[in-house]
Amino acid sequence: MQNDDPHPAPVTPSPWTEWRAATPARIALGRAGDALPTDELLRFGWAHAAARDAIHAQPDLDALEATLAAQGWPLVRVASKAGDRATFLRRPDLGRRLLPEHARQLAALRGDHGGECDLCLVLADGLSALAIERHAPPLLAALRPLLPPGLQVAPLLLATQARVALADDIGQQLRARLSVILIGERPGLSAPDSLGLYLTFGPRVGHTDAQRNCISNVRPEGLPPPAAAARLAWLIRAALGRGLSGVALKDESEQAVLGDGADSRHDKNPGDIA
Repeated sequence: MQNDDPHPAPVTPSPWTEWRAATPARIALGRAGDALPTDELLRFGWAHAAARDAIHAQPDLDALEATLAAQGWPLVRVASKAGDRATFLRRPDLGRRLLPEHARQLAALRGDHGGECDLCLVLADGLSALAIERHAPPLLAALRPLLPPGLQVAPLLLATQARVALADDIGQQLRARLSVILIGERPGLSAPDSLGLYLTFGPRVGHTDAQRNCISNVRPEGLPPPAAAARLAWLIRAALGRGLSGVALKDESEQAVLGDGADSRHDKNPGDIA
């Protein structure tokens, strides 16, 4: 059909436009001729630039350490074998292992604290320094009162140029029963600051992702930090109580909140730490 309008609209709207209010995903963008509208193309370019910036950004370690120290967390800084950001991005394997001098430092720290510990918490830059700067402090503040009483927790490890598996090396050096790493996830075009949490029972070098539990998309627009802290606290109790993690440990935290007795099916009291 021929369009007789002498002043046609520059952008043809999509019939799905109302759905955009329900998701940050790029849907119902409309079109200008056979191309994207200019404003949508500019938004895409901005999101792509924000994702690239997040990957290459370095965390402000001094400010982060000051914030966490004010919460009462003792901290130790460590780094992976990836000496700089370029090496970290090109050599994921180096981001999974501690610098030898830092491995020795943790071994000495283990001796200072009487050997083994129940839990080591690692805060790592990963692929988004923005994620740990924005969301790790409120998550850790919410987590602390939810930890089981009497839990032996190692000093908080602040790790740079780190991949998820670096927590295996750290946990092994500290002889921790359980490791949890809070790490910046790979940025997406709608979320450059998403935080991921990975929990591993019996951390050892060489573990696979099947031996971990993951809580992802921690940010106000996804899973808010207080809610993530509650879920993580449940997983910590369950992992230590049952002696397992990964595919063998189903996340039943929501059922536990509803009070359906999910914990009692597996153990008498998963919060009792020997």
